[in-house]
Amino acid sequence: MTFNRRRFLQVTTAGATVLASGALGTSALAAPGGFPDYRYVRTLLRPDRLAYNPTGEIIFPCVRGVYDRLSAPLGRYYLYYAPHDAPGGICLAYADSLEGPFTEYAHNPIVGRTWNPHYDVSHVSSPHVLWHAERRELWLYFHGENTTTRLARSKDGIHFTYDKTVLTTDMLPDAREASYARVFRHDLPARGARYVMVFMRNTSADRRDICWGWSADGRDWEFDPRPLVGPDEVGAVNLSGPHLLERGGSTYVAYHTDKGSGGNILITEVGADFSRREHLGVFYDSGSAAPENGRAAAPCFGTDRGVPYMIYEAGDRLGGVIAMARG
Repeated sequence: MTFNRRRFLQVTTAGATVLASGALGTSALAAPGGFPDYRYVRTLLRPDRLAYNPTGEIIFPCVRGVYDRLSAPLGRYYLYYAPHDAPGGICLAYADSLEGPFTEYAHNPIVGRTWNPHYDVSHVSSPHVLWHAERRELWLYFHGENTTTRLARSKDGIHFTYDKTVLTTDMLPDAREASYARVFRHDLPARGARYVMVFMRNTSADRRDICWGWSADGRDWEFDPRPLVGPDEVGAVNLSGPHLLERGGSTYVAYHTDKGSGGNILITEVGADFSRREHLGVFYDSGSAAPENGRAAAPCFGTDRGVPYMIYEAGDRLGGVIAMARG
């Protein structure tokens, strides 16, 4: 049987059990039945309405609540995004609600394709921002070129100091790209790690899978040479845009497929220690109407005053918008 999100919710509600760590579970499924059923609400950002719009496209949103972390922020929420094609550029918008409206920062891009003496590349893109509680800093992970993921750090979320390269294709087998990384605070005591990275690897066969790594400090990383989720395992050709979610003591990775493989966001349970591989099917089913036009991608999640939201790419790759769904 093929599970989509609606079917999974029905089974979970009925109290179905699953095999967990080799034993039959005695309670209802942990997820995705425990997650909200997100529904599209509105578009937040359109390229043609932005002052900084070098390529007519934007991708990879990352939203962070900063109202209780920064002094005098521009708004309660910072939304990072970027064009992908050259020259790219890491951009910022801000709002007092995840419902919007979001205001474009007047001096975008906040990080460009040239940062002397650190790099000079064709483009930078795919911003993911982590709140580093111990340092009280916002850490920005971004790619440029697609072979390299980098780290910069900031006290205000606007002005960043370059730190270092954290991932390159040389660190992985059979890799021609290693990008679209997101980093999360997640303890893995057996590995001596406090942070986990999930990202896309494009292999020499030009097939994109989801890989992962772990770190004690968020700067120096080890990576599993095997994919966390392979496209063949979930009936797809290309996967990308992974994001970690936690529910009921377990951990999940949500990620999207290319439009030719459905254009939906799927979810896999990996367990608290990343030893589990339970592919649970469709987490968010993209609609055929605008703005999704059969593709939802690169999800990021947040909560505003107790209401869960998903911020994501809607529409054709390099031809879409940043949209918001509410749970």
